[in-house]
Amino acid sequence: MYKKTGLTLAALMIAGGVLAACGNSNTGTEGNTNTGTNTAANNGSEAPTAPSGDQVFRMNLTSEPPTLDPALMQDNVSGTVANGIFEGLTKDDKEGKTVEGMAESWTVSEDGKTYTFKIRQNSKWSTGNPVTAHDFEFSWKRTLDPKATTPSPYAYQLYYIQGAEAYNTGKGKIEDVGVKAIDDNTLEVKLTHPTTYFLSLLNFYTYFPVDKVAVEKDAKWANEAATFSSNGPFKLTGWEHNSKVTIEKNENYYGNADVKLAKVEFFMMGDSNTELNNFNTQALDWAGKPTGTIPGPQVDKFRKDNDPKLQIKDSASSYYYIFNQSKKPFNNEKVRKALSMSIDRQLIVDRVALEGQKPAFGFVPPVINGAEKSFREETQQTYFEENVEEAKKLLEEGLKEEGMSAFPATTLIYNTSDKHAKIATAITEMWKQNLGIEVKTEVQEWKVFLQNRTSLNYDIARAGWGADYNDAMTFLDLYITGSGNNDIGQKNEAYDKLVKDAYASADKAERIKLLAQAEKMLMDTAAVMPVYYDTSVSLVQPYVKDVLMTYNGNINYNYAYIAK
Repeated sequence: MYKKTGLTLAALMIAGGVLAACGNSNTGTEGNTNTGTNTAANNGSEAPTAPSGDQVFRMNLTSEPPTLDPALMQDNVSGTVANGIFEGLTKDDKEGKTVEGMAESWTVSEDGKTYTFKIRQNSKWSTGNPVTAHDFEFSWKRTLDPKATTPSPYAYQLYYIQGAEAYNTGKGKIEDVGVKAIDDNTLEVKLTHPTTYFLSLLNFYTYFPVDKVAVEKDAKWANEAATFSSNGPFKLTGWEHNSKVTIEKNENYYGNADVKLAKVEFFMMGDSNTELNNFNTQALDWAGKPTGTIPGPQVDKFRKDNDPKLQIKDSASSYYYIFNQSKKPFNNEKVRKALSMSIDRQLIVDRVALEGQKPAFGFVPPVINGAEKSFREETQQTYFEENVEEAKKLLEEGLKEEGMSAFPATTLIYNTSDKHAKIATAITEMWKQNLGIEVKTEVQEWKVFLQNRTSLNYDIARAGWGADYNDAMTFLDLYITGSGNNDIGQKNEAYDKLVKDAYASADKAERIKLLAQAEKMLMDTAAVMPVYYDTSVSLVQPYVKDVLMTYNGNINYNYAYIAK
């Protein structure tokens, strides 16, 4: 049940005043992909210019990609570039359906556990080297390598493969991993359990191949455009760090004839108003999600004006806060529940976010599939209620259990974005008004922010997650013990078992039941604090054609063209 938090009129006025004060904050963009306040102009690189009619597509990346090595990626900034310069065994077509990519065909065994892929014989790396089955075997085993200098945060995404988890956790051998190049053009993959969505996983960047020749030649191959090798529709031709990334049509791509864009330019503007101004002067062709943002009041104006350039759609993405469970008092679920129950999500959606988001009382967003309907339709809709009086009681009890007489000095961190700043300010005002506690806020550049979350160097942090594939598992396996994305320090054997049992189940209804139990446990313990289910909001110039927004809010520009 949803229950009002009981915010007073004074609290509403405080929140409104806060929003007004933050309206012009130069703090960047919103989403899983946010960074610092750098712009193309103030970093010494060429600023975007108005369109010339050439086949050049320009958008705001917001920040420096933390990496362009598929084994190390874990964010949407890196992924947005990677989706143009790499291609997996499968890819998405114009309708978002999974179709043949680097694999021209495949067969599946009767038990659904063995896949045999045929690699396109005319596929090449941007260097001219052939793309072979050996590259895929090398890449996936490289990602799983337990002795890697920098461990892959997404290695667990390969645990569907036989022997992958054992090898990655140091309990098994590399030769027991169920991926094998039978010859240059044949790849055999053996799964631990039948996985109905496995083909769609192969289009996720952790499953992208890397050029074995290039990687073995230079360990720093992915750091600069000059040494970079990729196999997608585009190739990396320019990387002005903290300023601009340029990719150009890859003449060695097997589908080169169908690629219409000559170039894609990614700029790094941390301020949403700067991004909007560049769009309004036609210096950008796309603004907003997945890697940029548009000031909320301007979105509201575009919407009221029925501007055809504005696109808003529900996204398979959740916006939430996380607590560092390795630190007191956030190890106490009563304290976490108190913080979660004492905010007004509807107020945040209506007064701060302004993009048609929906208040979240679960973790998995409504657009994620279930067995027959959506996951949200097939499971409990809400797991907790907002209740200030109950929150006060829980906070007092939780602090007492931890031997604390008062709430300690606490800092909430968020990455550079004016929207994140507004939400953080509004929520900390609610905590002050409703619970009588002070929480400081601190903005951090995206890469530093990610590092602090991963290393559990924080108290409370802003978070967001967009689906990697259309299944609730993509949200719920984040917080199993040992996951590279488990940045809350959760160690819950009962939770781990529910998720692993869901992995193993071939019965759709049964696995949804197990995943629903896992989500309930996540919410019952307030392991994360959901705020809202997100939307994808973007502005698109009318001359831009066939740029696609996927169900999870990602962008596919591989079929795009400019019609002047």
